[in-house]
Amino acid sequence: MAAFGTVFMPEMAISNYDGEKWTDAQLVPSDSLTFHPGAHVLHYASTCFEGLKAFRHADGSIKLFRMDKNIARFAQSSALLSLPAIDTAATEKMIKDVVNRFADEVPEPPGSMYIRPTHIGTEAAIGKAAAPSMTSCQYVLLSPVGNYFSSDAGTLRLLLDETGMRCAPHNGMIKSGGNYASALRPIMQARDEFKADQVLFCPNGDVQETGAANFLLIDNDEIITKALDESFLHGVTRDSILTLARDMGMKVSERELTVAELLERAAKPGCEAALSGTAAVLAPVGTFIHNGKEHIVGDGKEGPRTQALRKAMNDIQWGLAEDKHNWLVSI
Repeated sequence: MAAFGTVFMPEMAISNYDGEKWTDAQLVPSDSLTFHPGAHVLHYASTCFEGLKAFRHADGSIKLFRMDKNIARFAQSSALLSLPAIDTAATEKMIKDVVNRFADEVPEPPGSMYIRPTHIGTEAAIGKAAAPSMTSCQYVLLSPVGNYFSSDAGTLRLLLDETGMRCAPHNGMIKSGGNYASALRPIMQARDEFKADQVLFCPNGDVQETGAANFLLIDNDEIITKALDESFLHGVTRDSILTLARDMGMKVSERELTVAELLERAAKPGCEAALSGTAAVLAPVGTFIHNGKEHIVGDGKEGPRTQALRKAMNDIQWGLAEDKHNWLVSI
């Protein structure tokens, strides 16, 4: 497979808001998007998106995973960015229609079809730095992907940053491109200076998230992760993993976690850490870098609980285990 998210289906679903109503969705060539160079999105970052997947089951059916949760967050992001309100039922139909159009292209397990709904402000108004776009465009891109997680890829190295923040705290729960852009420079610096894979942002010692994923500490049979607030992204994968952990009898603690406690627990045998997200589900963390010193998490390798949780979620997605929470939707 090509690099994750670099191959796209030739058509996408699209709909436009003209200031009063949404147009009927259409399937158009994926490279046909046009808008004015003064568009609000290009100057004032009025944009949000989602990421979800479609999976092929052994009987040939195609299932969408937790689409309702993603659409709800999509609507929330649009509202918090003051973009025109989306029609959630119309967005659901757009996703189903475009996936159905390319159902034959959904890869077999362990691959999937990555789905990227996007909403952008299109009003040509460069004087609106302090006002929202009154028009917008919503589209849904598809990208067939392979298995993002490789069992021989090793574990991740995270730089603990106690001074910086991923994004403005009041914008953390918005899935917006600007939040990812603001994290890029510290991530690049961490790679250059410490050979780190990612930065775990811990402003004033408060363990939050990395530049592109939620963070979970797994201390034997307990998962510890930051309680939901508006300062970080409310991940759908995070929510799914915590639900499955409870199903397995694990203790889930959503609370404040300090860097001091994180490093103390990480040194214990049996401790694990992972990043959660749509692409990899759970990616194991083996090393924290703090104040120039490396701290190994547990034995530095992927642990059994990380493996078990990822497998439990993959098995539901691929139809190999019962979907007890009704997370799968047929197209």
